[in-house]
Amino acid sequence: STREATMTLTAIKYSPTTSTLSLLDQRLLPEKTQYNEYKTAQEVASAITSMVVRGAPAIGITAAYGMAIAQKTGEDMAEAYRVLAASRPTAVNLKWALDRIKNEDNMEEVAILIHKEDIELNKKLGGNGAQFLKGGVLHICNTGALATGGHGTALGMIRSSLALGNDLHVFACETRPYNQGSRLTTWECSQDKIPCTLIADSMAAALMASGKVSAVVAGCDRVANNGDTANKIGTYSLAVLAKYHGIPFYIGMPMSTLDRSCPTGADIPIEERPAKELFSALPDIGVWNPAFDVTPAELITAWVSEEGVWTKDHFWC
Repeated sequence: STREATMTLTAIKYSPTTSTLSLLDQRLLPEKTQYNEYKTAQEVASAITSMVVRGAPAIGITAAYGMAIAQKTGEDMAEAYRVLAASRPTAVNLKWALDRIKNEDNMEEVAILIHKEDIELNKKLGGNGAQFLKGGVLHICNTGALATGGHGTALGMIRSSLALGNDLHVFACETRPYNQGSRLTTWECSQDKIPCTLIADSMAAALMASGKVSAVVAGCDRVANNGDTANKIGTYSLAVLAKYHGIPFYIGMPMSTLDRSCPTGADIPIEERPAKELFSALPDIGVWNPAFDVTPAELITAWVSEEGVWTKDHFWC
């Protein structure tokens, strides 16, 4: 039996009549489903920084709507661009969306188009990657409808594989320290009746050793031109473990996340989150809290995009 492969729930809603952006507050899931409203570029930028909305494609879409609101309400457009561009540094989709929209006469029209296109490209990406995923699939962070315009990248590949009738079981890493896996991916899987088991990040090696994992799949926030891939902290660990256990490791990569101007992973800026998001009880204890790590290209089996599947033998450059 085929499954309905898209979530009915969307994390990003825009009203042209009121020039208002409504974002599902992902910090409150799964306990509470609450939409917050935003009416200025600065408010939208704050929502991105505070992770009301997250996931590289969703950040780009949200920033585009922020520019559209600024244009419609007569804000200083240079300032709107500046605050939105500075909201989070690692995801390249943010700058991609802002640069695509900044010179448009009707930014609202283009923002709506970027949102619509993202859902379509996710379905193409998912279709291209479905063939690789059967059995136990280990997944980090959240790469689904919450992280994108809809359907998802890595989770979109999982949805598309299930829609083909493949027998598949998701193992969701909790994804410390912000728990996007345990809060968001499990919630999406529950909503869409996707078979799912939650694990702590530190259980991944034992799970792989047990023979239950046939593939590892992750999204990405920025891919350098040589294939080095920045994604949620902990992705690099999974890639090293997958290599040792002989398990293929796939990246769901929208082409907007490929930064051709960035030579290697060493050139990707890595955001550090506030210490309090990890631990704050003891003032004399330092905290290192990077939000992302970089997986070297040599550890990646393939990058699955809406344009096709990239491998070392079939590379984009």
